[in-house]
Amino acid sequence: MRRTLLALGTLAALTACSTGSDQVAVNNGGEFRFVEATPSGEVIPVDERAAAPQFAGTLLDGSDFESSELGGDVAVLNFWGSWCGPCRVETPEFQEVYADVRQDGVQFLGLNVKESSEQFALAFVDRFGIEFPSLYDPRGEVALAFRDYPATAIPSTIVLDPQGRVAAVYTGTVSQEDLRGVIDLVLEEG
Repeated sequence: MRRTLLALGTLAALTACSTGSDQVAVNNGGEFRFVEATPSGEVIPVDERAAAPQFAGTLLDGSDFESSELGGDVAVLNFWGSWCGPCRVETPEFQEVYADVRQDGVQFLGLNVKESSEQFALAFVDRFGIEFPSLYDPRGEVALAFRDYPATAIPSTIVLDPQGRVAAVYTGTVSQEDLRGVIDLVLEEG
């Protein structure tokens, strides 16, 4: 399983965003349209799941957050940055899914990483009408906590089951259809 995750991480490094020289252009209003099928992801069998690492930090609204707040629900963790072109497509689609499932025992948490200014993250959230909370993590410390999973590629998505175990890992963008499918699968397990 770790070899599969390592292979996914390598694939993500080749296909995901980077913090290269295009960051300024994106932050200055550049628009990207990124359309791609969901890359290889992995749904982890129930008997092979490991507990997600604990983490804490400050949300973009200034309040404190601890990962224990996710306990008992299916949780979708999405690692994103305003500088990431694919995130500009994926995050608004995640908002649509969130609006449909938030009453069903599903929480979403954005993890804003490698951002040069919190203002860029706040503008992104405001522009796309994102209602689920996002943790401001400019140094990518939470992504490093998930180092056993390839969460260092942006975007990445990790789905936790209600017991706080890693149930699915996706590197790169995830389509709405695939996200809804994995959420339904994990909800049905309970």
